[in-house]
Amino acid sequence: MMKALNLYLEEYLDYCQYRKHLDPKTLKAYRIDLTQYERSMDNALPFYEREPVDAYITMLHRKYQPKTAKRKVASLKAFFRYLSYREILSENPFDKLDIRFREARLLPKTIPFHSVQALLSEAYRQRKTAHTQYQKRCRIRDVAVLELLFATGMRICELCSLKPQHIDLKEKTVRIYGKGAKERILQIGNPAVLSALASYQNAFAPEISSAGCFFVNRLKKQLSDQSVRFMIRHYARLAGIEQHITPHMFRHSFATLLLEQDVDIRYIQRMLGHSSISTTEIYTYVSNIKQKDILFHRHPRNFMEVEEA
Repeated sequence: MMKALNLYLEEYLDYCQYRKHLDPKTLKAYRIDLTQYERSMDNALPFYEREPVDAYITMLHRKYQPKTAKRKVASLKAFFRYLSYREILSENPFDKLDIRFREARLLPKTIPFHSVQALLSEAYRQRKTAHTQYQKRCRIRDVAVLELLFATGMRICELCSLKPQHIDLKEKTVRIYGKGAKERILQIGNPAVLSALASYQNAFAPEISSAGCFFVNRLKKQLSDQSVRFMIRHYARLAGIEQHITPHMFRHSFATLLLEQDVDIRYIQRMLGHSSISTTEIYTYVSNIKQKDILFHRHPRNFMEVEEA
């Protein structure tokens, strides 16, 4: 006899947490999505039959934007794949469902090169002109955060969860644990970035050791995502940048600017920690927009005066 749906959901979430070691944010999203499915179920139909699953997917597409609907469907599909793997279900309802749909291509928003330069310059200026020791220390940390975001293209959650042992200034490397606890090591080649990290490490050595994380806040706890977002807005405003800049835009800019420097997309894929090259290929569209601007407006032929016969 089948258990209640909520019991299977709890078993699956435990499996995701303790066997697959999924990121806490991924687990939270799974719980939200699957709880929503549980609450939508009509008790007149078993939750594992094709009809209720199909009706639920239709509802998602009516109610949500394509990206959100796609995520919720993926959460449900993974849950039913688990039930099939455990041989709880003899037939997966997704085997007989067509869940393909066209999703609008949203190009990643990037920060123009000159704006990144202005933002970093402002952070360094604020560090230099700090009036108190407390201000000085905070700005040393802020410079290190901004430099590392742009130097590596890491996700904000990856940056905030860095441990002291993940930064090796002697070897000039940073060890990053991404989605699914996948590990990647990136080199830090720019002297200014290394200097900013060394200054921060020296200034905050006791706090880093006590907190057990590399970037700390004023309470000597792990620096939060929200603190980094506020930090970026603060320096953007001081630099007179009107564009709304988010931490993830540093990641987009990192990838796009490397593409424009003719770096092979597969190297960029590994540096970003993408499982599939198709995820990285979105940046080629942004790069092509830049290419069009160059060829239309900056090509040397536009500045030649040629007498045409």
